[in-house]
Amino acid sequence: MKRGSRSLWAEVNAEPTVRVAQLCGEIQSLVRQGFSSLWVAGEVQRVQRSQRGHLYFELVDKGQGDRVTAKIDAVIWRSDLAKVERELRRSDQKLAPGVELRCRGGVDFWPPGGRLQLVVREVDPAFSLGQLELRRRQTLAALQKAELLDRNSALTLPPVPLRVGMVSSYESAAYHDFLSSLQSIAYGFEVTFVHAAMQGAEAEREVVSALRALAGLPLDVVVVVRGGGSRTDLAAFDSRAISEAIARFPLPVVTGIGHEIDQSIADRVAHTAVKTPTGAAELLIDRVAGADLALEQIQQRLLIAARDPLSRGKERLLQAERGMRRAQLRLASVSARLEEHGRRLARLGGESLRRGGSEVQRIAQRLGVASPRFLGRRRELPETLMHRVVISARARLARAHAEVDGRARLCRDLDPQRTLERGFSITRSVDGRLLRGEGDLAVGDQLVTRFAAGSWISRVEAEQEDLNVEPPEPTVETP
Repeated sequence: MKRGSRSLWAEVNAEPTVRVAQLCGEIQSLVRQGFSSLWVAGEVQRVQRSQRGHLYFELVDKGQGDRVTAKIDAVIWRSDLAKVERELRRSDQKLAPGVELRCRGGVDFWPPGGRLQLVVREVDPAFSLGQLELRRRQTLAALQKAELLDRNSALTLPPVPLRVGMVSSYESAAYHDFLSSLQSIAYGFEVTFVHAAMQGAEAEREVVSALRALAGLPLDVVVVVRGGGSRTDLAAFDSRAISEAIARFPLPVVTGIGHEIDQSIADRVAHTAVKTPTGAAELLIDRVAGADLALEQIQQRLLIAARDPLSRGKERLLQAERGMRRAQLRLASVSARLEEHGRRLARLGGESLRRGGSEVQRIAQRLGVASPRFLGRRRELPETLMHRVVISARARLARAHAEVDGRARLCRDLDPQRTLERGFSITRSVDGRLLRGEGDLAVGDQLVTRFAAGSWISRVEAEQEDLNVEPPEPTVETP
């Protein structure tokens, strides 16, 4: 047994032994010879720039559910990095997580770290653009099949969208531009803000999460805003997850993503797409200002319509008052004439008594009985006439007041507000023209419908024949 053990030990010791450095050197030599130059395609992840100016990242392949099925470390040395970035900038791209990259380089083995890595020396920008466009077309086709492309745009943007939900990056330029624009005018906007990354690997997940957080709140509209950037920076807004979240959102969504050339898929499915965050704020301000102006115009028209009958009633009342004053003047004139007649009768009576003293004596006894009754009747005559004039003037004044009251009641009965309160409405064009029948309408016209409490702006989508809708039976209001 001892002899067998010594022989086995001798055989083991007879095999050649290499150091780790020698093995790593052999591996490095074989890898460099076998993979000196080749094109490699994959998705970029974990991009990191070193203090020495080198760019390190990973290239991965993914399977179902975005599960990584293969991965290799990659590096672009500082000496090649400027050329690579210049090539990408020419097509409005940059090396960022999520980008599909086709690059040329060689595989190397780094002995101190025991790590294989791909040393990238050049890239193919056209491949990245092609992958972005392919992914974009696939997303558009999927949204079209699900009938989501025009779903959000079919929603009605309220005429006074003061309650605003906002998705953006906190303290970004887009965040400040949007809020400062709304605060520049005193319309009382209420903004509910939810932070989300606007680019990078986390953008898709955080934007979708922010929209979900706003979906159940009492809002009028939601805006998604960010500043400008390259096509790579905006790649998240071509994703299916963000596009579906916007398309299915229960309120109108306004996007101001900041790209002056291309329209992202998020812009395509949104209710309204503008170029900048400031443009999104101006859209809401213009909307509220238009409603404010329309309300002011309606108020002016109603005020004018209400003033005319009241002015006419007031004029009739003034005429009645002038008539009453003329009657009072006539009454005073009649009273003065009666007093003058009384004085003349007294003078004539005295003269007759002086001329016919004998006759007076003869009929003194008869006059002593008759004259008190005669003078009493003459004294009562002015009072009787005055009483009659007063009664006549009061009757005329009462008739004038009754006529004014009747016209005032007629004005109240004809007030459009009373008609609206009985369930009717008034429909006008946006320029204030009253609409009386379908002949006054055309497809695309905007209508302003006023109810007893508030108003509504609508738009003619199609003619009645196109909708195959029977006209409603006429109804008769029962008093």
